[in-house]
Amino acid sequence: MAASAVLNTREIYMEKRLLTIIAASLLAFALTGCNELKDPRDGKIYRTVKIGKQVWMAENLNYKAGDSYCYEDNPAKCQKYGRLYTWNAAYEACPMGWHLPSKDEYRMLFKTVGGIVDGKYWTGVANNIKSTKGWNNDGNGVDAFGFSVLPAGYRDEEGFYRYEGSRAHFWSSTEEAGHRNSAYGVFLDAAHFDGDSKNHGFSVRCIQN
Repeated sequence: MAASAVLNTREIYMEKRLLTIIAASLLAFALTGCNELKDPRDGKIYRTVKIGKQVWMAENLNYKAGDSYCYEDNPAKCQKYGRLYTWNAAYEACPMGWHLPSKDEYRMLFKTVGGIVDGKYWTGVANNIKSTKGWNNDGNGVDAFGFSVLPAGYRDEEGFYRYEGSRAHFWSSTEEAGHRNSAYGVFLDAAHFDGDSKNHGFSVRCIQN
C-alpha cells in the first residue's frame, strides 16, 4: 500500500474517533448533571451524576460493612476504589434513599449512554463510562458522562484479589433465576451481565430511589 494511502486511512480513523468523542460529549452534556451525596452513617461524601432520568453515585461505595473488603486488604485501595462487597452485603450497603441497582436499571444506563446490544455484549458503553486514567493496556475511556468507572478488580471466594487495572465488576440486585447462590454482576472491561457467586467481592454503585 502506498504511503499516502496509509496516511489517508489513518486520518480517516482519527477523524471518526474524534467525531465519536464529540458526539458522546454533546449527548452527555444534554443528559447529565452533577451533585454530591453525604452518607449520614460515616460522613463520607460522594459525587453523584444524573444520567438521563437516573441519579447515580459517580464513585464506588466505600462504606465499611461486614463482608466488605479493601483490595489486597490495603486501606489505601479502599480510598482509591471503594470497597468490594459480597452480594448479601452489597444488597444492604447503600445509604437511605439509595439502593443497589437492578439489572434493568443498569440496562437503562447502558441505553442512555448510547449502548447497543450485540449478542452478550453492549457496544458503545464501556468507553463512554470508564475513567480517563488508571486502566492498563490503553484501556482508558473518555468518561463522557462523568460515571468514572475505575478498574477496581474483584475478590474471589477464596479471598484472592484479581484484575486490578484491567476489570471493573459491580453487583446488581437481580438474582439469577434457579440459582440460589448466584446473582447478576455487571462487568466493565467490556460491558455485559453474567451470573456469579454471591460470595465474590464486587464494587457497588448506588442509585437514587
